[in-house]
Amino acid sequence: MTTTRTATAPSGATLPGVTHHLADINGTRLHYVSAGTTGSPILLVHGWPETWWAFRKLIPLLAQTHRVFAPDLRGFGDSGNADTEYGEAVTAEDLHHLVEHIGAGPVHLLCQDISGGTGFRFAATHPEDVISFTGVETTLAGFGLESLADVNNFGSWHVGFLGAPGIPGMLLPGHERELLADFAFPLMNGTEGSITESDVDEFVRTYARPNAWRGTEGLYRGVFSDNGATRALAESHPLAVPVLTVDGAGHTHTENTFRQVTAGEITAVRLDGVGHLIAQEAPEALAATMVEFTGRVDSK
Repeated sequence: MTTTRTATAPSGATLPGVTHHLADINGTRLHYVSAGTTGSPILLVHGWPETWWAFRKLIPLLAQTHRVFAPDLRGFGDSGNADTEYGEAVTAEDLHHLVEHIGAGPVHLLCQDISGGTGFRFAATHPEDVISFTGVETTLAGFGLESLADVNNFGSWHVGFLGAPGIPGMLLPGHERELLADFAFPLMNGTEGSITESDVDEFVRTYARPNAWRGTEGLYRGVFSDNGATRALAESHPLAVPVLTVDGAGHTHTENTFRQVTAGEITAVRLDGVGHLIAQEAPEALAATMVEFTGRVDSK
C-alpha cells in the first residue's frame, strides 16, 4: 500500500512553483518535488554529493514544457534513512514504485553521477515505466565505474572510501561541510559561482542528519560488489528506449558506457567548458538539450 501527503512545510530550501511531497513506498519514505502542469513527465535523479536541490536551476526551465519530478533517493535528502536495505537494486525498485505512485505514466528518465546504475537497472527491468533514458556524467559497474576508484590511474580516493561498509557513517558526522565545501564541490565543479554558500548550506543540512550516509554507502558499495550483475543485465535487457548521453569534464565516459548497453537509438552530446556537475553548472544548455531530445522522442 502506498500513502502520500503534501509536505506543506518542507524542511529545507524550496522554489517558486515547486510542490513538496512525501510518499511511503517500497518500505521507505521518499521525499520528492513536482513542478509543471503540461507535457510529458520527466523524472530527475540526483547523484553525489547531491539531493533534489541539484536540479534547482533545471526544474523551472523544464517545467515550462513538461511535468517534472525529482526525488531524494532513499537515504538522501529528506527521504527515509532507517536501518533497512540500500543499494542499486532496492533504489531502482523505489523509482518503479514512485512512477506508479505519481501516476503520470511512463517518464523521461534522467540520471547523473552515481545514480546511473540505479537508473539503468530501473529502465532495464521496468521498460514500461520509461519513455527515454538520459545519462549525465555517469558510467556503470563493469563498464568503467571501477576505474574511478583507481587512485594509481587518476581515480579518486573518495569512491573506495564511500563504498567501505560503515566507514563514512563512522567518520564523516561532524565533517560534512569540510567534505562537501572543501573537497567534493571544488573537485567536481568547473564553473565558478554555480554553487553558492546557501546551496552548500542546503546540501550540508541533509548530509548532516543522523544516519545520513546510509544511502551514499549503499550506492557506492555497488561499485565493488556488482560481480558482473550489471553486465549480465545489459546483455539480457539492453536499453531499447532512445538514449541521450551528456558528458562534460573533457571525457566521454557516459557515451562510451551507454553505447555498450543500448540496443536502440543513442544521441551523444558533449558540453565543453563545464565540469562534472552539469545540472548545476550549465542548466540552460542541459535544459535545451533535454527539451529537444524529449520533443523528438514524443513526436514519434
